[in-house]
Amino acid sequence: MSDLSQIVKAYDVRGTVPDQWDERVAEALGAAFTQLLNSTDEPGDAVVVGYDMRATSPGLAAAFAAGVRAEGRSVIEIGLASTDLLYYASGSLDLPGAMFTASHNPAQYNGIKMCRSGARPIGQESGLAEIRERAQALLDSGDARPAGAPTRPAERRDLLPDYAGYLRKLVDLSGIRPLKVVVDAGNGMGGFTVPTVLGDAALSPLPLEIVPLYFELDGSFPNHEANPLDPANLVDLQRAVVEHGADIGLAFDGDADRCFVVDERGEPVSPSAITALVAARELAKHPGSTVIHGLITSSAVAEIIREHGGQPVVARVGHSFIKAEMARTNAVFGGEHSAHYYFRDFWFADTGMLAAMHTLAALGEQSLPLSVLAGEYERYIASGEINSTVADQAAAVAEVRAAYPDAVADEMDGLTLRFPDGAWFNLRASNTEPLLRLNVEAPTRDRMVSLRDDVLDRVRR
Repeated sequence: MSDLSQIVKAYDVRGTVPDQWDERVAEALGAAFTQLLNSTDEPGDAVVVGYDMRATSPGLAAAFAAGVRAEGRSVIEIGLASTDLLYYASGSLDLPGAMFTASHNPAQYNGIKMCRSGARPIGQESGLAEIRERAQALLDSGDARPAGAPTRPAERRDLLPDYAGYLRKLVDLSGIRPLKVVVDAGNGMGGFTVPTVLGDAALSPLPLEIVPLYFELDGSFPNHEANPLDPANLVDLQRAVVEHGADIGLAFDGDADRCFVVDERGEPVSPSAITALVAARELAKHPGSTVIHGLITSSAVAEIIREHGGQPVVARVGHSFIKAEMARTNAVFGGEHSAHYYFRDFWFADTGMLAAMHTLAALGEQSLPLSVLAGEYERYIASGEINSTVADQAAAVAEVRAAYPDAVADEMDGLTLRFPDGAWFNLRASNTEPLLRLNVEAPTRDRMVSLRDDVLDRVRR
């Protein structure tokens, strides 16, 4: 008997296949998802389904689609897709959707990111808990497909060219100076979308020379994990940027909804700097707008948003929380430390590709190298995210809190402590893995290193 509490996380489904879930579970989740849609009068009579390059994704997606069809909705199959291509489909067709991916997780994992029509997020508090309960009931009863054989049709659509054309209308790259761009797709879905969006596979050529790394779709990740948040997975891109004399490097995660940037020296540009850069561009088009930033982004982000006339609003980590806050405030843009970037013009959803295009536009519209341009948005020294496996997470966090009684505490998402000199750190439990995640920032490197090491010592005792 499958225990769905093990795989239904805060804002998606994620687990190993087949030991934690399989096609039978996927079918029950598809039926439960559709029951939820039907019970809340979700508009439309179809669900869009896409999947990534993992070996288990097509079978899981087909089983999920069978559950959807059995509950009375048809299915639009878009086949191989990045997660933001699925969001484009949901937004442009105004239909609910499901994307089969485990994002950056290793090959044995798979998952589902579900959304309502218009790419509206589904998290624990907005339907995911109910989906889990409904699916668990179906599995416990031994009847994952309660309505019998599928009664509604499925149709196949190729939306990649439409997605690419839409993004190109949002950010016009046709007039920028020529740029050499190394792209590391990590054998993930960036290898599917980049040739059409940034190359000339389907649309008119752009002044970009794309140098591809690992564009072959392979869910076993033979070169490195498709998780650019881990510095080890950026090494090949950094080397290639220098070897090719490129202007910029881009790294996408497995489902290509996140994008990391490397400058012409091979040095990573922090997601906080990219958040501030894109925020400034969006505020130039939409003066006075709200911009959402994740709890763990640099203090510089809120400062720069204010300096450009915007209204910064902080939100919890996680795409369903960010998207909900984006919609509530009608924010023009949002960014996280994990390199998720959200756009009002993209149904408040996250798209690594659009963030990459904004960065390319900012670089190509002026003559300075990226290291100089990005330096305008870097003001503090950050540790990056450091993970620790801890048996008793709550006890570790409590011990850390007690060690700094004079710091100002915030418990919006984990524990954030701020100090009078501008230094701060956040310690929080992962929503998807058994880890404590630490992020530290300070005005100087010595202060950051000292604070980082002291907190880690307490966490890892």
